[in-house]
Amino acid sequence: MTTTVPAGPESVFTYGAPALKFGPGASDEIGYDLAQREVRRVLVITDAGVAATGAPHRVAERMTAFGIEAHVFDGVHVEPTDVSLRQAADHALASGPWDAFVAVGGGSSIDTAKAVNLLSTNPGELMDYVNAPVGRALAPVNPLKPLVAVPTTTGTGSESTTICVLDVLELEVKTGISHARLRPALAVIDPDLTFTLPAGVTAASGMDILCHALESYTARPYDALPRKRPEQRVPYCGANPISDAWSERALHLLAQSFRTAVRDGDDPGARSDMALAATFAGLGFGNAGVHIPHANAYPIAGRVKDFHPTGYPEHEPMVPHGMAVSLTAPEAFRFTFAAQPERHLRAAELLAPEMERPGNLAEYLPAAIERLMRDIGMPNGIGGVGYGKGDIPALVEGTMKQQRLLATAPRAVTEDDLAGILDRSLSLW
Repeated sequence: MTTTVPAGPESVFTYGAPALKFGPGASDEIGYDLAQREVRRVLVITDAGVAATGAPHRVAERMTAFGIEAHVFDGVHVEPTDVSLRQAADHALASGPWDAFVAVGGGSSIDTAKAVNLLSTNPGELMDYVNAPVGRALAPVNPLKPLVAVPTTTGTGSESTTICVLDVLELEVKTGISHARLRPALAVIDPDLTFTLPAGVTAASGMDILCHALESYTARPYDALPRKRPEQRVPYCGANPISDAWSERALHLLAQSFRTAVRDGDDPGARSDMALAATFAGLGFGNAGVHIPHANAYPIAGRVKDFHPTGYPEHEPMVPHGMAVSLTAPEAFRFTFAAQPERHLRAAELLAPEMERPGNLAEYLPAAIERLMRDIGMPNGIGGVGYGKGDIPALVEGTMKQQRLLATAPRAVTEDDLAGILDRSLSLW
């Protein structure tokens, strides 16, 4: 049965979040938490770099005290691809069945675990579930197993969201899978797990936190969208009072501790603040949505040439997701300023409270972002990661495929608008 859509704008917003456990040592309690769900067999999913720290194996070993058999899969590809997700799912299917999954790592490990959970519990192929127009955007027909997300980076917010991001290699595009059932059942944020993050990873993933907060805060308001029937509602519902509160708090914490966390990774207060900021921003954007910077980031990362960022695996080129998002953010917010001046100004005040307002108010937030990027060592625009003017048409084409994200932008954006944003982002300063 379907309901009739009332006339007029939307009057309802939705909010979803996982159960949450935060604090030093929180990861020691996962065995207890899963035992309450009568879980007996668990696959811990991570990448080789995180596995080398010993954290995933410690998490697995501590589950044995609660009668849980845990195995570690460390084959996650940093910046997952359609190929790597299929390989991880094949491993889980061949070694299963599993009662639950535990992801220990950054967004790559958590997103891989979401895909493994989906493909090991539901029929069909990976591309059946990938967002249109790249994939078929089918919804899962079966419930998924409990997923515990344990982030070891501070940025992606994947522990809070319904999104799984991947590169489709043949198409050279980054896209995603989005459905409420992908949201982890429990997010365990243990700041002690983030002390091993290199400065470059802290910087790039921190820019992801920043853009999550800024994009959700400046997203098209939920009540400016057309009214939907209940079955039409999606996780990204537009800016709303609850997501606004999380985004504002995340921006405050970033202003307080981001530079310190990059400069001194052993500072416990800064690491804790960044972990909280990532959580808050994830709770915000996981419901409000993100827009132009994230849409641009997908082809920027997906069409990478020969860029090798500091602190990441050296065997293949990549533009880390948070870095890719940041590279067009200043120009994107110059473009969106006219739609919501007050929100852009408030965001700038939260991010850079000591900074004087410029004469041209549209420059306030972009200037604050650019100053932060320079302080933490981000590349100078998309030219800094190897792109030139000749690449802009292909990047625009890739961004236009991200209609789920662009629909959240506070202003309608055309191909010409995107080309201008990307062109002006070749060099930011």
